[in-house]
Amino acid sequence: MSETWSDADVEELEEPGELREEPEERREREDGEPQQHAYGELDIPDDVNVLEGMPDGTRRGVAIVASRFNGALEELDEAGVRRDAVTVMPVPGAFELPLAAMALAKTRRYACVVALGCVVRGETPHFDFIASEAASGLQLAALETGVPVAFGVLTVDVKEQALARINKGAEAVRTALEMADAFAQLRASAR
Repeated sequence: MSETWSDADVEELEEPGELREEPEERREREDGEPQQHAYGELDIPDDVNVLEGMPDGTRRGVAIVASRFNGALEELDEAGVRRDAVTVMPVPGAFELPLAAMALAKTRRYACVVALGCVVRGETPHFDFIASEAASGLQLAALETGVPVAFGVLTVDVKEQALARINKGAEAVRTALEMADAFAQLRASAR
């Protein structure tokens, strides 16, 4: 059976499980952070307009929807997002993330929504349904509202794998802020 878990659950973890290894050739950006998405640089001609977001949160309200899992607040601090501009909405599990993300995005109070959660594979196909619906629902929330919704949901076989990937919340924050900035530039250029 699949399960969602919290940081408290991790502290109680006693037996180490077998971890799936990350690819050996993981590239890093110039600032030493792991590179996300597609590798390589885009070759963009100088005579075209470019809308490229930066993970700068100094002017943004950010919503975090979290299934009893949170690790993004430090990254928001580093990006300059004031704590009073952050709203955290805990939900019971990963399946509830899309509904909460959609509700937060529809308020138009937030430049972006960061969805954080974890689904641990069990012995039944429940994991596949929850992981798939969480991903589809979060994408739908972004598409229907036009508000960037970052996918920070871990899908792992054992809790130890989640511990090894705990920094994914920070990556989701950077992604959300970058998209929010790009969308703000797009709106400004349309005026």
